[in-house]
Amino acid sequence: MKRRQGKLFSKCCFTVLTSIIFLATPFQVEASPTSLDQSGTVIVESNGESEIVDPENPDDIADPGDGPGTEGPLRIDYVSSLDFGRTKLSDTNRTYPALAQQFLGEIGPRGSFIQITDQRTNSTGWTLQVKQNHQFRNTVIQQASEQELSGAVLSLDKGWANGSGNSGSPTVTRETIALNSIGTAYELATATAGNGRGVWTIAFGASETNSNNMENTLSPVVDAAGNAVKDEFSGKPAYHNSAISLTIPTATKIYPVQYATELTWILAALP
Repeated sequence: MKRRQGKLFSKCCFTVLTSIIFLATPFQVEASPTSLDQSGTVIVESNGESEIVDPENPDDIADPGDGPGTEGPLRIDYVSSLDFGRTKLSDTNRTYPALAQQFLGEIGPRGSFIQITDQRTNSTGWTLQVKQNHQFRNTVIQQASEQELSGAVLSLDKGWANGSGNSGSPTVTRETIALNSIGTAYELATATAGNGRGVWTIAFGASETNSNNMENTLSPVVDAAGNAVKDEFSGKPAYHNSAISLTIPTATKIYPVQYATELTWILAALP
């Protein structure tokens, strides 16, 4: 699996493009592009890469396709691209679920997830945060005051950790995380000293086949005729994941275009 090359710092972060497309046509699935940025001051030598795993069965290797990641003994191996696909305009119900994570091969759809590896000799613990850099927007819209989805809130819910490491699990924030303050970093998970070692996934939502006693948050995507919609990446039926949603106020003007925002994921070592 290809991975962007680079150096890991004591604090690393990368930015992922998240988008939603409004159309007057039935649902379809469209992949979102991603980009990777890292910053910091203390350079640590790379310590290899981890295979990406199934967040519901971490002993099984999975293929979610190429994705952004960092390097080093404490690193982010993969993060799902939050994609809301295409949806119809609505004047009333304006809460839109994200598309579920898909894989090549036999593994079915899953909740969106982040995979973290901690192979440090002295594991001091770590924190995982996320922030939204700007509101969902489309700068092509002629009226400048209507280029943003004003008041739109991206929410992450049903978070849980899973892994095959031999240490204690990281603690995941259990409440719904509503990114209602642009530029503010929200804590998703924390591993105290000695915990969170090895390979861990932090997932939002789960499938009905999970054996971890997690609530099923996935539902099939269907078109206007009730037919299943295929995911273009995997060729399998597409699913929505209600654990990740975008809510837009009814007073906000929506045009039939693609809107996008940027999320920055931050993994930091505890002192």
